Amino acid sequence: MTDVDFPPLFNGYASAGDDPLTLACRAARDGTEAGLVIHDIAPDTLRAAAVFAPDVPLHKAVIMLPLCALGFQNALGVLAPPVVAIHLGWDGIIYVNGGRCGHLTMIASTDDSDALPDWLVIGLHLNLTPLGDDGGTDPDRTALYAEGCGDVAAPDLLSAWLRHTLSWLDTWDNQGIAPLHREWSGLAHGLNAAVTLAGQTGTLLGADEYLNALLKSGDETTLIPLTRLLKDAP
Repeated sequence: MTDVDFPPLFNGYASAGDDPLTLACRAARDGTEAGLVIHDIAPDTLRAAAVFAPDVPLHKAVIMLPLCALGFQNALGVLAPPVVAIHLGWDGIIYVNGGRCGHLTMIASTDDSDALPDWLVIGLHLNLTPLGDDGGTDPDRTALYAEGCGDVAAPDLLSAWLRHTLSWLDTWDNQGIAPLHREWSGLAHGLNAAVTLAGQTGTLLGADEYLNALLKSGDETTLIPLTRLLKDAP
């Protein structure tokens, strides 16, 4: 298998079948530097987890989830055939040609929205090939190679994800959230449709200026903060 070509500021290793997200969180707790990427590329899945060290409070640092999602969309958009449509769920789900193809997970060292997290980990899980009879039992689920992306090499996609994520980090640092908001709004899955996010169901109107979701149910519009998407560390 081709080695992963890590862009500047990133480095890492293959997990040899172990869960990259668990290993990355463990390394982050042990004080590893930001930029560590642990990955596992199997015939049917690509799993990876990257460690970040935010310098802003958690309620601002959680922009890393949609930021990394944009990095992935841009990376696959370059490598996949032009006819392949890639969209992003507010909750981290990756949609390819309308089917759920993978997801991003976010874990931080704290759940205090006003605290400066010691670390934040973003995990990627992508279906490369269909599993079993999912086409019949879960028709909304798909896999990358089932959607005309058989020529996309997983190591190249991982490298491209990190490069595009790095580019978006630079954009956020120099231009703020507005460019991320514009890009995400054009790629969002489920806009003006009924969705369930963080346990709440309603019509997704979009996101506020900080990319917190706006969900309408009846005459009431509820703001769902990105911090609701934080998962417990394994």
